[in-house]
Amino acid sequence: MFAKTGPSTSHMPAWWPAMSFASRSPWLLPATFCLLLLFALVVWPLVSLFYQSALDPQTGQYSLDGFRQFFGSPRYTTAFTNTVILGAASTAGALLLGAPLAYIVARYDFPGKPVVALLPLATIILPDIVVSQAWLMLLGNNGIVRHALEGVGIDLPSFYGWFGMIYTLILNDYTYVYIGMLAALKAIDGSIEEAAVNLGASNLRRALTVTLPVLMPALLVNAMIVFTLAVDNFSIPMILGGRIDVLSSLTYTTFLSEMGGSPLMQSVLAVVSVVLVGCVLFVQKRVVERKTYQMYQGRAPKAIRARGLASVLLAGWAVLFVAFSMIPAVIVLVGAFTKARGPVMQYGTWTLENMERALRTAPEPIINSLMLASVAAIAGTCFATVASYLIVKKKMWTVSVLDYVVMLPLAISGTVLGIALIQTYNSGMIILTGTWVIMVAALFVRKVPFSIRSASASLYSIPDSIEEASINLGVSPIASFFKVVLPLMKPAILGAAILMWVTSLAEISATIVLYYGGMETMPIQMFRQIDAGYLARASAYGVILMIVIIVPIYLAVRFLKLDLFSNR
Repeated sequence: MFAKTGPSTSHMPAWWPAMSFASRSPWLLPATFCLLLLFALVVWPLVSLFYQSALDPQTGQYSLDGFRQFFGSPRYTTAFTNTVILGAASTAGALLLGAPLAYIVARYDFPGKPVVALLPLATIILPDIVVSQAWLMLLGNNGIVRHALEGVGIDLPSFYGWFGMIYTLILNDYTYVYIGMLAALKAIDGSIEEAAVNLGASNLRRALTVTLPVLMPALLVNAMIVFTLAVDNFSIPMILGGRIDVLSSLTYTTFLSEMGGSPLMQSVLAVVSVVLVGCVLFVQKRVVERKTYQMYQGRAPKAIRARGLASVLLAGWAVLFVAFSMIPAVIVLVGAFTKARGPVMQYGTWTLENMERALRTAPEPIINSLMLASVAAIAGTCFATVASYLIVKKKMWTVSVLDYVVMLPLAISGTVLGIALIQTYNSGMIILTGTWVIMVAALFVRKVPFSIRSASASLYSIPDSIEEASINLGVSPIASFFKVVLPLMKPAILGAAILMWVTSLAEISATIVLYYGGMETMPIQMFRQIDAGYLARASAYGVILMIVIIVPIYLAVRFLKLDLFSNR
């Protein structure tokens, strides 16, 4: 009665219709391309890294001698222990600063609240290397504050070592806890806290038995973020660590010592770093899953107006956090226009020589940074737009795999990624080492997960019916994406592009192992100048770096009305 419209499927397995449909989907090819690109830049370099760590450099046979050497050497095991201690101490400090600040901002009204609510974001905008340099100029051996306190008989502990690293990491990363906990506090249904009060619970008991358990998943997630950032951080341990080895700095120094020879120990150290972060992510996920609470979204608790002594104390907190948030930017700005004779800063005397040298005599790092960040931002934004659309809107096996692989870079530090890319593309059919392409690839991999998260934000609010209506009117799925979906994604795409551009400008942990002569970026040049003791020259590049980061963010927020930090 009915004519056949296709091949017989009477002998086909049950999954054949689904695969046949997927094979005819016009999105299968873009999904496969995205997956292959990530495989080439993330999965294969990681496989190569693990492979190199399990080879005997003499015989080329499989061996665990590298790991035996790691666990048998006091220097390596101490570096591992130091890394865990640094991550734990930084996380604890960031929680102790960020969580109470978020609670105060969410639950109280006080003078200066709008300022204290926004200015901690300055620590996200400022690159790590700028922050390190600023505190070094204040509290280092020749620091302004150190000399001032020594003049009145107060001796500070050396800023190099544990004190400098933990102090700087806490003040650099507490904002991530603050942002996450502020969002969680505003999402709590106020009725559950009111119910506890109506049952006779005191404010302290209500906070411990009701509010804290509900906030625990968000607290653990933000703790994991800070721990990962501390473990992966490169510039702060390298500049302020002194003689204390951690995995990030030791991996870099081992890479330099093994350059041109056997990459055994750099591979082992990199693998240990990946496993450490992976274990933390796994434990955090299991714990959060067991402590998740679900509630209907209601009104957030009303903020309490602080009066009297409480108002003074809360306003004091505001001034304190504003001051600490702005110190790095102010100090680097002062240093850029201060005369210097070699490593000696002559504070109180002013000059344009440092800025002139950076802009006219040695502008290559500025040009390189802008070029690499622009290429990475364009490529990353295009990739993030397509990948986020596929992940949110399409159900295919390739997209399911893509959803997992695209977040894999979050568990890889920049130094580890750079070493993995070098080992993979240093020989063979494709050689990228010694080219700017491998630097762009590293920036792409490091920043694209955040761009995907930003680009995905608008997709969840776009109804599928809009795209389906376009297709039903005869427009192809690909054309419907460009004509219907893409215009609605425009604000999120612009936000993703700006975030990827400014964060790529500040990247150093991956590019420090990938750059070659003539391709130094501003962060790399700052690192070299700080290492040589030329803080005034480093400050000049720091000011330029802050300007090219802050100006696009200001323009995007002011004129495009983009909420750039909502998905971070």
